[in-house]
Amino acid sequence: MFGKPFYFSLIRKYVILMGTLLNDIRITRTDSAGNVTSLLKVPITYAAKDKMLARVIQDPAIDRPSATTPLPMISFEMGKMDYDGTRKLNTIGKVSVKDADNPSVFKYQYNPVPYNIQFKVFVYAKNAEDGTKIIEQILPYFTPDWTTTVNLIPEVNVTMDIPIVLNNISYSDNYDGAYENRRAIIWELDFTLKGYIYGPVKKSGIIKFIKTNFYIPSVPDGHLADARGVTPVAERVTIQPGLDANGHPINYYGGPNANTGTLPYIEINGDDDYGFITQIYNTEEINDWW
Repeated sequence: MFGKPFYFSLIRKYVILMGTLLNDIRITRTDSAGNVTSLLKVPITYAAKDKMLARVIQDPAIDRPSATTPLPMISFEMGKMDYDGTRKLNTIGKVSVKDADNPSVFKYQYNPVPYNIQFKVFVYAKNAEDGTKIIEQILPYFTPDWTTTVNLIPEVNVTMDIPIVLNNISYSDNYDGAYENRRAIIWELDFTLKGYIYGPVKKSGIIKFIKTNFYIPSVPDGHLADARGVTPVAERVTIQPGLDANGHPINYYGGPNANTGTLPYIEINGDDDYGFITQIYNTEEINDWW
């Protein structure tokens, strides 16, 4: 099971997705007459709440544009990951694509494992209105989920719809503290990203010819083992792709036919628009089979 390394940066992609989702929020500042005086883009960073709050409290220039942690701002962090059995896919299902370097080989990957990834988003503001301006730009898009399409595994062209669910919102304000303490208004939003984790990409040759033999053993019941290796073939069925020289599919079902008009199956690629040629041989025809 283990021994061959593989890595698709899936968790990293989910973290980037959460950050990208919130990285273009802007708020306006107005004067007493209601005229817009400035447009501020709210910065976002990946950091824990306690770490960011400590920086806000300790920064002596927090109220100036030169502050290292200017408010308002947003931070987010990833929490726990839980297996989601309600989204389980068929374990043996897989997706496959033709190998760009070898048309006779397919790359394939089994269905992924569903995981719910928890994210916490924190909105920091130095006044109540800045906080609500940010929150009111986020909430309308989650009902309670927002879904986006992500190309998770470019190697096999795997794209999946990834829902992000807003679970709950909380608000805290330490304005009742001592006068010399800075006011810290924090909105906390809990999200669940419904992601998938994929296994390795594997390669496999393409089966282009199938031959199936049928036997009718003439031995008493209970002595089937005695017929093994000595019973002649009663009927043979072969199946192969059918494609003419102009790229049109050829379908045929019947007895042996050397004039179906198909190219040799070895020259037909897995992504061609081929048909199926099924030929059935009886005992006499099997003896003449190549």
